Amino acid sequence: QVQLAESGGGLVQAGGSLRLSCAASGLTFSSYGMGWSRQAPGKEREFVASISYNGLTTYYTDSAKGRFTISRDNAKNTLYLQMNSLKPEDTAVYYCGRTAGKFTSAEISGYRYWGQGTQVTVSS
Repeated sequence: QVQLAESGGGLVQAGGSLRLSCAASGLTFSSYGMGWSRQAPGKEREFVASISYNGLTTYYTDSAKGRFTISRDNAKNTLYLQMNSLKPEDTAVYYCGRTAGKFTSAEISGYRYWGQGTQVTVSS
């Protein structure tokens, strides 16, 4: 049974940083692409960042480029999202997900499993 557990969310001031983690179990973590999405109140879920199975390829939504960094530690079965220069519009519940295959996916439909999410709130 695939389980994805996010942590690291919280309340931060604009311009601050947070590092999200996602602990994965019940899957061969090193065989799958992974990613992060987010959902703000009243808005649809949107893609944030994705990483290939070996960490060599990453992909970001335009709003995350230059501020967020996705990474993974296959030895620890853990996915990360380092978020810098946070803005109030980054406020959302952040979810980690496993793609259908080895590579990145910028489409929500390209993911087969999602965690329960962690709240990120950025105050102005």
